[in-house]
Amino acid sequence: MSDIKPVHIVGGGLAGSEAAWQIARRGVPVVLHEMRPVRMTDAHATDGLAELVCSNSFRSDDWKTNAVGLLHEEMRRCDSIIMSAGDLHKLPAGGALAVDRDGFSAEVTKRLAANPLITIERGEVAGLPPADWDSVIIATGPLTSPPLTNAILELTGEGQLAFFDAIAPIVHFESIDLDIAWRQSRYDKPGPGGTGADYLNCPLDRETYEAFIDALIEGEKTTFKEWEQNTPYFDGCLPIEVMAERGRETLRFGPMKPVGLSDPRNPGTRPYAVVQLRQDNALGTLWNIVGFQTKLKYAEQTRVFRMIPGLQDAQFARLGGLHRNTFLNSPKLLDATMRLNAEPRLRFAGQITGVEGYIESAAVGLMTGRFAAAERLAEDIRQPPPTTALGAMLRHITGGHISTDEPGGSRSFQPMNVNYGLIPPIDEIPTHDADGRRLKGKERGNEKRRLVSERALHDLMNWLAGEPGSTLAAE
Repeated sequence: MSDIKPVHIVGGGLAGSEAAWQIARRGVPVVLHEMRPVRMTDAHATDGLAELVCSNSFRSDDWKTNAVGLLHEEMRRCDSIIMSAGDLHKLPAGGALAVDRDGFSAEVTKRLAANPLITIERGEVAGLPPADWDSVIIATGPLTSPPLTNAILELTGEGQLAFFDAIAPIVHFESIDLDIAWRQSRYDKPGPGGTGADYLNCPLDRETYEAFIDALIEGEKTTFKEWEQNTPYFDGCLPIEVMAERGRETLRFGPMKPVGLSDPRNPGTRPYAVVQLRQDNALGTLWNIVGFQTKLKYAEQTRVFRMIPGLQDAQFARLGGLHRNTFLNSPKLLDATMRLNAEPRLRFAGQITGVEGYIESAAVGLMTGRFAAAERLAEDIRQPPPTTALGAMLRHITGGHISTDEPGGSRSFQPMNVNYGLIPPIDEIPTHDADGRRLKGKERGNEKRRLVSERALHDLMNWLAGEPGSTLAAE
């Protein structure tokens, strides 16, 4: 094994960290290049690997009826370092898996640094990697440095690789007015490490909500540089003021929806709108405002967010911000094993491939790492079944779901969260439960999702059983 040449990974975020772990577990050496702290980004605050720069939530952990939870479970069964560290540092968050961001990053950094097959090199890889690196994974994520972005643009002939998303603010717990805010998860749903009362909820009546919307729309925003003017947003991470501009009720049916919540100080009534905060660290001293990504200027954020009942004296540990993301036109540019068609020694992983979300990014790193390791070991590259969440995401990225020969086909490619719509459906769905009761509406939908998830895990285990050296027995 000592004669095996290393795989180089550029970028130590979630995708790069996961790829390094997956490669090393196959006995292949890795050189992981991370430019921080030699060169920092606009969004990162530390030099830790797998640092979380936006939310601290990995979203739903329910594998039976939620595609994100299914992806969690598939990754756990693939020995994911990201899921293992996340489970170790989980925080209460209703039905979601949220993590202590500092503990999580420190855990990933520690494990990778302790692995004898992984070498961590600090410093920027400016431009395309050196030609003698014959196997490279580029996992530079949404904050790819300009020299590398420009090199990829030149190599691929693409005109644009970027879009914008935004960061939500974080509040000191002691500054939240608990005489106004109350603890409750939506529909009292508990989750990993949670109790069913995992969010702080700040209620708004109609008058307060309308004034808040006015302030969002009128507030002074960050202006773009000239070269950023035509960069589009990703709809999954829109700033709240952009949502407010799309309609005065948009936030009430989005991050400020009051459904499943009841103010104990006003029993029998539902608030007109609700702002939720979620615990952001293990100590419980920091809470982030859920869904409140913003491009408001800092002074405006302080003024506007203190209009929220319960946050009138809020002290902010971090204010929100806007950053520029980069992603490839992957169906056109990448092959089925994430190699760049124009230069096959280069593979891509993470958000740069056109997925959205922490877990989705890490999942692409997991697959790309496995592909690179198999190639280095001269093994056949085995793709996860399309009936799994992993395989469905791979199909989305590499274009299996569209015809790139049709006019505009590949050009319509946009970042995507994992969802059941990417996974082939089950043909036969039971109409009745085990007791003979007819399934209707949501029950039937949940049964359909459960069957898809169970099939996915069955197919995943069979796939893993075929991995060289596997001790799993095929089902």
